[in-house]
Amino acid sequence: MTQALVLNATNEPLSVVPGRRAAVLVLDGKADAVHLSGVELRSENLSLPIPSVVRLQYYVRVPYLRRGSLSRRGVLARDDHSCQYCGHRADSIDHVRPRSRGGGHTWDNVVAACGRCNTRKRDRLPSEIGMRLRRTPRPPTWTTLIRLSAGEVPDHWGAYLHDDRALSA
Repeated sequence: MTQALVLNATNEPLSVVPGRRAAVLVLDGKADAVHLSGVELRSENLSLPIPSVVRLQYYVRVPYLRRGSLSRRGVLARDDHSCQYCGHRADSIDHVRPRSRGGGHTWDNVVAACGRCNTRKRDRLPSEIGMRLRRTPRPPTWTTLIRLSAGEVPDHWGAYLHDDRALSA
């Protein structure tokens, strides 16, 4: 089944839902289809095109701070599967300040690392062995989390997934 991007009335991405749910939102008059997927939902009396992008007809205020839970998959996606110490392909995650030294398991303390750098660093601080981070770790953007939850992102979603504001950890 296809997936659909749900936009707020202000074109802000809110979530990814199954295509069937997006079709129901359009059918109930709660959303407008912005882009169609080319697939149809059929019943005995109705044939409804399944949208790929829908925009809600009313503004939804999100009352909570959007936070993404920390995961290995999320850290690797945030860091583009690139080791933050040497730049090679990352296959693991590393705590910049080791947990054995009081470092937390938080977005701003975890980076993607290759096995070689992770083994070399062990339970030391990067400064103690002359390693430097390529980028300061920070929480991922909301749109990064949407891309991660969607898996494969259609090209036409790119116009709506351009927000670069970081989440608070």
